[in-house]
Amino acid sequence: MSEKPHASGTVEPGDTSKRVGVETIRERGVDVEELLGKLVDATAAEFTTYYYYTNLRMHLAGEEDYKEIAEDARLEDRAHFELMAPRIYELGGMLPNDMKEFEDRASCPSPKLPDPPTAENILEELLEAERCAIRTWSEVCDMTHGKDPRTYDLASRILNEEVDHEAWFVELLSKERDGEVNPAGHFTRGEPGDAPYSTNNRFNDSA
Repeated sequence: MSEKPHASGTVEPGDTSKRVGVETIRERGVDVEELLGKLVDATAAEFTTYYYYTNLRMHLAGEEDYKEIAEDARLEDRAHFELMAPRIYELGGMLPNDMKEFEDRASCPSPKLPDPPTAENILEELLEAERCAIRTWSEVCDMTHGKDPRTYDLASRILNEEVDHEAWFVELLSKERDGEVNPAGHFTRGEPGDAPYSTNNRFNDSA
């Protein structure tokens, strides 16, 4: 009979207090508790950004092109929250039970409505929120690259879309504030919130 090298490991058969999917990445060098903390903070930022983008988008009244782009970013940030939340539970973590605590943990400043709420100021707020998200998910990618392929895959797909968002808002702010043409280099989505990199892991089709 041939040997089955992966038939057993550090987790005893029937043990539900541990997960092979967690112990394996721990053995490969991931500090699971540190990673969980960063994932909760990053996911909180995606969720709160979705909320605040809703308000920012409303105040782009009369700027329909800007509203369309802000809507794509808004819905995709919600998709990012939905994409990563299950991974937190897979790793043995959980989301805070208190919404205020969840917002406080967000790894990026809340993109609140600026004063005055001009299109230029709103676009700058949107741009800086995307830049914070890029820094956040880049850090998660660095922590997991070569050690935790599942979290890395999810984080890198989110990062791809955040880079798109930054390029969109660089283009719009350059035109609005400086009168300069600074192309994003790619097209907007086919449908609002298409989330081409992260859409396949939504909870359901109604998302």
